[in-house]
Amino acid sequence: MKAILDDRQRKHDPQNFMANGVVSRSPEQPARIDVLRSAAEQSGYNFGPPFDAGLGPIAAVHSAEYLTFLETIHARWRRIEGAAPEVIPNIHPANRTDSYPKSAIGQAGFHQADTACPISEHTWESAYWSAQTAITAADLVTGGETGVYALSRPPGHHAFADLAGGFCFLNNSAIAAERLRTKGFRPAILDVDVHHGNGTQGIFYHRSDILTVSIHADPARFYPFFWGHSHERGEGDGLGSNINLPLPRGTGDDAYLKTLDIAMRRVHAFGADCIVVALGLDASIDDPFKGLAITEAGFRRIGARLAYAGIPLVLIQEGGYLSDALGSNLSAVLAGVNGRT
Repeated sequence: MKAILDDRQRKHDPQNFMANGVVSRSPEQPARIDVLRSAAEQSGYNFGPPFDAGLGPIAAVHSAEYLTFLETIHARWRRIEGAAPEVIPNIHPANRTDSYPKSAIGQAGFHQADTACPISEHTWESAYWSAQTAITAADLVTGGETGVYALSRPPGHHAFADLAGGFCFLNNSAIAAERLRTKGFRPAILDVDVHHGNGTQGIFYHRSDILTVSIHADPARFYPFFWGHSHERGEGDGLGSNINLPLPRGTGDDAYLKTLDIAMRRVHAFGADCIVVALGLDASIDDPFKGLAITEAGFRRIGARLAYAGIPLVLIQEGGYLSDALGSNLSAVLAGVNGRT
């Protein structure tokens, strides 16, 4: 079984995370890589490096203006007298159609949705190779592999076409799905992270050629708050191609699996011939975010249900933060995918 990882993803090491007005160390730490890699290897997955497919597959999803910002903003920010080591916005436009400033401070506010996505010297490099990891996994599936695990870090599903947020800069799952589509596949994205994949929804909201389905804690009182509600079904050509399945806080295995069955029926009805799984493990009962209450046995059942669809899987790492259960939860998913009980 194949897995993809590039060690340059370790270089992004965000130091600041503000929640409830309190600044702390970001939970999206490089140490996540070690835990997840060890678990995947113990599950029989062999890691190889990604190929460099260049900016093309990334630019197919993200705007050139945004990619320029990500690549250059830290150097520009450091020229500001007294600026902090990380780019963190302090002002935001009211609408995406508001004027685009020349100022580094103004552009940070335009392209960073919140205080959970600080940009440091190595953020662009790590995000770039995180995306290439997902692209290579997709390419392996188009080449005949039936399942590949992409250990992409930083994660991606909160990143819109021109907006970072929630630890995410490049939307790895969206990039992989678009790559599959251009190779003749009809992909569905199934997001099982505890948080709604709002960036993924935004990227494909007006399109019917890629199905987006997200199972997550109800955003009425949980991040990302403004997106992920059940009435959001897509617009224009995309009407009906976006499915949100919000769950009450604390939902456990059985109720979650029933909802997953609904999601899989929609994937089947869409005629998908491959699934990009936005594999957040933060739905765990042990995860620091405490949104849902999935056990290790529940993650194994999730993996088995994904495999039951009988179509290729591109498993792309999203959330899942440091806890004693993080590695065992990944192992459980991979065991379920591979039919081990």
